[in-house]
Amino acid sequence: MRFRELFSVLRIFIKRPRYIYPTYRATKKTLQICDELYPGEHHKNGRENAFRHALWNYLICKFCFPISGNLEIARNWSDKITQFHEKLSPNKELAKAMDLHNNRVGQVLFTNEKRSIPEIIDLLQEAMSNAICIEEPNQITQIEKELVFIKEKRIN
Repeated sequence: MRFRELFSVLRIFIKRPRYIYPTYRATKKTLQICDELYPGEHHKNGRENAFRHALWNYLICKFCFPISGNLEIARNWSDKITQFHEKLSPNKELAKAMDLHNNRVGQVLFTNEKRSIPEIIDLLQEAMSNAICIEEPNQITQIEKELVFIKEKRIN
């Protein structure tokens, strides 16, 4: 991470220092769950990646909500952090669009679903079977609640 990027991260967290630990916890728990369920797969652009992004945003919202006490504030924080993550990541346009869409799916899930984390995991795993394969970023504008993924290119 370059100094400028590090400064940007610090600037975001200085405004909301109480969200640092819950955001870290959500990130760590997401990676733990995904490493257990989908080792080696969730860092690609398939359905497992869609699951990871939605779960990550759901957990950021869930862990930050007790501090804010407000669904919209927790959701806005999750959106801000994960958009910033996408800005810093070296993804191509399609992968960024996919990640941002799946982030929103997780945020909406938090807003609309009052379930336990294991129930949310089950719900997202079920959603993976209905995930939509995209080839162009503009396809996402027509998709609201479903997870999206990019078909992996096979090298023969």
